[in-house]
Amino acid sequence: MSNPVFSNSDVFGEPRRTGARRGGTATAQPQYGQAPYGAGTAGAQTVDAASLDAMYQAPSATTADTKRLTYDDVIIKTGGLLALLVVVAAATWNFAPQLWPVGMIVGLVLGLVNAFKRKPSPALIIAYTVAEGVFLGGISIAFAAIAVGSSGTPLTNIVLQAVIATMATFAAALFLFRSGKVRVTPKFTRWLLIAMVGYLAFSLVNVVLTWTGVLEGWGMRGGVIGILVGLFAVGLAAASLIVDFDSIKRGVEHGVPAQYAWTAAFGLVVTLVWLYLEFLRLLAIFQSGD
Repeated sequence: MSNPVFSNSDVFGEPRRTGARRGGTATAQPQYGQAPYGAGTAGAQTVDAASLDAMYQAPSATTADTKRLTYDDVIIKTGGLLALLVVVAAATWNFAPQLWPVGMIVGLVLGLVNAFKRKPSPALIIAYTVAEGVFLGGISIAFAAIAVGSSGTPLTNIVLQAVIATMATFAAALFLFRSGKVRVTPKFTRWLLIAMVGYLAFSLVNVVLTWTGVLEGWGMRGGVIGILVGLFAVGLAAASLIVDFDSIKRGVEHGVPAQYAWTAAFGLVVTLVWLYLEFLRLLAIFQSGD
């Protein structure tokens, strides 16, 4: 699992097979809302014929009726968080772009807190979204200024390109996942995890070398190498989206509580923010010509 939001969750994570690993037979566990096998029969109250007839005539309960996770829940909450993110980012862009370091630090802290919480906290997830909006609003104008310095294009040009590229990649990843052309297998997730760890190590080394003055400008992220690294990072983020979709699908099929729609929406926002930043950096490097 690549996204810690999903991999650290008891409801979205991979099913455990401890019995099978020890050479025994894995015991099937009941899903959410399902009673253990054989339970609930002893001591049941007698139901008369009229009540039974009413039960048979009643429409089948849906996931909404049983307060279980649905795709609609995830879509609505993800859309709401993204709308809030855009509004805050636009306000920061116009009124206080210098606050982006504060948004970055607060967003990082809240992101870690939300990622490791057992149960979702809507208030903390909304607070994270606001912090990320402040960060993205300020950092976007900084990257746009770098691109404008060399090409003379409008400030909003690179941002619009990054937003369109992010949404197009999201749609492509969803199509590939729904069509079955890309399947989330243990080999796929293992490869993704190794690649992400390697990319994270590379990025940390580059940040240290640029901040300490050993390297200038984009550091190891400049020129042709920077563009290739950026394309690789975009591919990682897109693959992470596919794994996120698989985690959400598993949660819906297993009937997890509806409150975990907040967790699913938060996980998608985290990956989309990363994808947008990679596109923004890639376009800035490309247009600056460094």
